[in-house]
Amino acid sequence: MAKRKSHNSVGHHYIVEASGCDPKIISSVERVQRILVNAAEAAKVHVWSISFHRFHPKGVSGVVVISESHLSVHTWPELGYVALDIYTCGSNSKPEAAVEYALREFGAEELHITEMTRGLEEGDRTFYHSIITWEEDLFER
Repeated sequence: MAKRKSHNSVGHHYIVEASGCDPKIISSVERVQRILVNAAEAAKVHVWSISFHRFHPKGVSGVVVISESHLSVHTWPELGYVALDIYTCGSNSKPEAAVEYALREFGAEELHITEMTRGLEEGDRTFYHSIITWEEDLFER
């Protein structure tokens, strides 16, 4: 995965479209929740609250609220699709590690990733963001 550039920013926000995910994994609320909590641990962030819901007959949505912001997920097992959203602030968090961990565990085959560097400013307290988007194959097959 491409490494983020060093910016004077408030945070980094990853928006991920993951295709080809394992339907058995992404239909289980317990497994999806465990993956996102472990992803938070991989990112070196502090978990505050966890809330997940299984939709019938398929699909899981959930959020892990962290002191540095959040990790959220929505799954469509019938499509093998996961929408993953990870936003962290602070200089000690490793959001790329969370993204890589979660996608590996979901069994993602194809990725479309957008990284937003948020809270950029040039000393005038007017904040803006930058966006980089790419497709990637994280895993050796």
